[in-house]
Amino acid sequence: MNDQRMADAQREYDVIVVGSGAGGMTAALCCRAQGLSVVLIEKDRVYGGTSAVSGGGIWIPCNEQMAAAGVPDSEEEALTYLKHLTGGEVPEEKLIAYVRGARAMLHFMESRYGVRFRAVAKYPDYFPEAPGGKPGARTMEPVAFDARRLGAEFFRQREPYRGTLVMGRVSMDQVEAHTLFARGPGWVRLTLKLMGRYWTDFSWRRKTWRDRRLVLGQSLVAQLRLAMLENAIPLEYETALESLVEEDGRVTGVVAVQGGRRLRLRARRGVILASGGFESNQALREQYLPRPTRAEWTAAPGCNTGDGLRAGLRLGAATRFMNLTWGAPTVPVPGSAVATALFVERSLPGCVIVNGAGRRFFNEAAPYTEAVYAIYAEQARSGAAIPCWMVFDARFRKNYPCGPLLPASLQPDAKLPAEWNGKVYFKADTLQALAKKIGVDAAGLAETVANMNRYAAQGRDPEFGKGGNVFDRYYADPKIKPNPCLAPLAQAPYYAMPLYPGEIGTKGGLLTDAHARVLREDGRAIPGLYAIGNCSAAVMGRTYAGPGATLGPAMTFGYLAAQDLAAARESATPRAAAAA
Repeated sequence: MNDQRMADAQREYDVIVVGSGAGGMTAALCCRAQGLSVVLIEKDRVYGGTSAVSGGGIWIPCNEQMAAAGVPDSEEEALTYLKHLTGGEVPEEKLIAYVRGARAMLHFMESRYGVRFRAVAKYPDYFPEAPGGKPGARTMEPVAFDARRLGAEFFRQREPYRGTLVMGRVSMDQVEAHTLFARGPGWVRLTLKLMGRYWTDFSWRRKTWRDRRLVLGQSLVAQLRLAMLENAIPLEYETALESLVEEDGRVTGVVAVQGGRRLRLRARRGVILASGGFESNQALREQYLPRPTRAEWTAAPGCNTGDGLRAGLRLGAATRFMNLTWGAPTVPVPGSAVATALFVERSLPGCVIVNGAGRRFFNEAAPYTEAVYAIYAEQARSGAAIPCWMVFDARFRKNYPCGPLLPASLQPDAKLPAEWNGKVYFKADTLQALAKKIGVDAAGLAETVANMNRYAAQGRDPEFGKGGNVFDRYYADPKIKPNPCLAPLAQAPYYAMPLYPGEIGTKGGLLTDAHARVLREDGRAIPGLYAIGNCSAAVMGRTYAGPGATLGPAMTFGYLAAQDLAAARESATPRAAAAA
């Protein structure tokens, strides 16, 4: 056998997984547990993908911790909720596969690999009042993880976004973030505890600014990466998918580019695409997403350029939901590779979001995907919602974070980068002067603020119902009465931040079935090809069931794909087929 043929023989696996986010690593681990040989390829020089910079939560209905949290659940309730939200756009068998598979995946990953989560008892579904909705505990967050357990591999993990850290340095999990953002009981003591632990970790501080205590998405991908290391699953860095190899109608491998040369990797069983969405591909954005759309508005890492999507399309795969995103209002920040998403600030009291006429057009505390739908709907109606403007006063600025701005009590205006003024935020002594600076109708803005001030006194928002349900109030300020989401805008100076219809990921992608197999438009599966995560069409359809409804399905369908691959008959190699 010559050297080239020997190299080919050494590059053959049962399964090839493309992408090192939570879905891809889960799929690889589940394949290995089924006795399959597997390699994971990652085009970046770091692992973790979007999962590493996410909240790390997974939405798992009927999870085993819900009863202890005092939130009973059932498959029937979960399916009722999902069917209500998806409105018939997602086949029921796929919803059933998710509800049943999610709980099984969670149990398997903990029992087999020690990947652990805890239910967040008070974090509600995004539509808690919908049929089957719950006030909490379906969302689970990864437990804290000590970065030392990864050794040198920790430094190949994608870094967290500074905005998810206290003072841009210190880790906080979802429960701690809730206490800090809402300034709940004990928030000062908690801040001191977190900061003290970080700064007294002297040996680790000599190594890196990054916190040794990993939480959120950092913990999730660290736990998965450790399991891969302990089970000797290879991860090939800087190895980009170029195309899929199809032989006799079956996917049998990939062509990848590594170090400037092409590699042909064979897959005896199949290929699992877990390569993310297409947020950073401007051409695909313009082809599929509502306009206007800009890659500069995304809060997702720049590695997501639609590689898996394009490879599947070349083989005739069907797609769904290509015009949809996991939307989030964002503000671009000079010098930052990604925009900053505003997930929770909009719930806090003393702010309002207006269009160019100075008028509100949705509930500011709505789930972030719904907020982006509202922005595009208003843009279509008035042509004056991109950007829209989040307006707040000095009291809000002093007490609460807003996008990249820390509270002024911690980061006064004088400490903000000079180039942010007039780009990230605008400031004026009066509402009229602020309206002139941002090009908003001054009379409309004044009337809107007067209305909001009256609503704050009454404790009720008759226009859009801000603060009217448990989700709205989750990140509100409980000290503000009678409605923790409403406070007057009455203290000068006044501020405005431009918001754009960004996202944490696209949700349209390759159409898949209940086993994560990629389908053609006629419903036939493409043998040997699977897709999970944001390169596949979202099981959530148009909506977003709750915190973790991106990562939960990605991991669950990675688990289900591995089961299907293990059950499939091993395909003949091209060499064996030729001999036959």
